[in-house]
Amino acid sequence: MKLPFRATLVLTSIIACAFAGAVPGAAASQPRPAIVELYTSEGCSSCPAAEAYIGELAGRRNVLALSFHVDYWDNLGWPDRFALADAVLRQRHYAQVLGKSSVYTPQVVIDGSRDFVGSDRRGIDRALADARDDGVQISLNAADGNVTIGLGRRDAVATSEVILVAYQHKAVSKIVRGENAGRMLEEFNIVRSLRTLGRWNGDARLFRVSIDSLPQGSTDIAVLVQPVGLAPIIGAATMSL
Repeated sequence: MKLPFRATLVLTSIIACAFAGAVPGAAASQPRPAIVELYTSEGCSSCPAAEAYIGELAGRRNVLALSFHVDYWDNLGWPDRFALADAVLRQRHYAQVLGKSSVYTPQVVIDGSRDFVGSDRRGIDRALADARDDGVQISLNAADGNVTIGLGRRDAVATSEVILVAYQHKAVSKIVRGENAGRMLEEFNIVRSLRTLGRWNGDARLFRVSIDSLPQGSTDIAVLVQPVGLAPIIGAATMSL
């Protein structure tokens, strides 16, 4: 069901004005959460401990933790049901940007700027304790089967990609073959899809996405604002569906 045309115009105008700073008392942008991207696989024997750590981090209010499952360990005997080709592409691009000779699991990338072995709790905790600037102002609203994503106006910002991530809060997988054979794996904030909605150059802008277009099983979405070329992330927001 769609909003009446006039109501849609009014809602759009209100949101756009708020992002442009024209609404008195509009909320100021808040320090953005730390973005933790875990690159993992159900077929990797050293990954379960890192996935458990992601489960802990997912409970922190100032952290957005996401698990990107890759497919390059499927030949070890267990095909990861959550593996995404897009996750592999993103990790390989990070390897180039961060000067790594190859990809590996478990790998954690924080804020798109630093990487750690997923089991390095001490190093990751130190990185998460670093102060962060106010993030790009992002609004997420769900109504009538759609999610509306709004970005506020911001001066002197690098041209950035607006990335929509659909993820599943939790899953339990019984592994019967491969390196983790016989284990029951608890997995958290599993990325089910990611796509670029468009580019943003600092002007107030709206994007609209149909909830039906998201993968079945998705429980939450996140929006990442990341300068073109996988530069450090400058904005993030998340919402349960």
